[in-house]
Amino acid sequence: TVQVGSQCWLRENLDVGTMIQGIDTAKNNGTIEKYCWGNDTVNCNTYGGLYQWNEAMQYSITPGTQGICPTGWHIPTLAEYQTLNTTVGGDGNALKAIGQGTGIGAGTNTSGFSALLAGYRYINGYFIYLGNYTIVWSSTEYNTTNANYLYLYNYDGYINQNDNDKEYGFSVRCLED
Repeated sequence: TVQVGSQCWLRENLDVGTMIQGIDTAKNNGTIEKYCWGNDTVNCNTYGGLYQWNEAMQYSITPGTQGICPTGWHIPTLAEYQTLNTTVGGDGNALKAIGQGTGIGAGTNTSGFSALLAGYRYINGYFIYLGNYTIVWSSTEYNTTNANYLYLYNYDGYINQNDNDKEYGFSVRCLED
């Protein structure tokens, strides 16, 4: 774990569940299903799993739900990511591990958050942007088809927030209750 201001975070992206192929869709079947970038389990060991939003949330739409996080932890809300952003003064490089990013986007990891640029699974099943982006789901829905997330680029030091289709496979970082 790592303490960043008033928040206690898991130091790594979550890596739980059974790997399914990128072309497949996670199902509400009682088994946590994840993607490993490039359909390679070595990437899950390094970067953590990639999850569709509904699977990560364990089919709940309640902001701050435990989802696939361990007991005593939850998937952060968009507001909790905003607190993290404020705590590090908007410095995305402070969240990136050393060796992640380039130029003005080089990680300093001064926060201890140790984000790796894990890429993601596109909705058509392709894996893209390993080493270029890290995107982590929030538990905050934008609407019935989209959810909010936080993301970091390799080439700048910004902390960005947006929303996208829940079918994407993004990383999950858990926050202590």
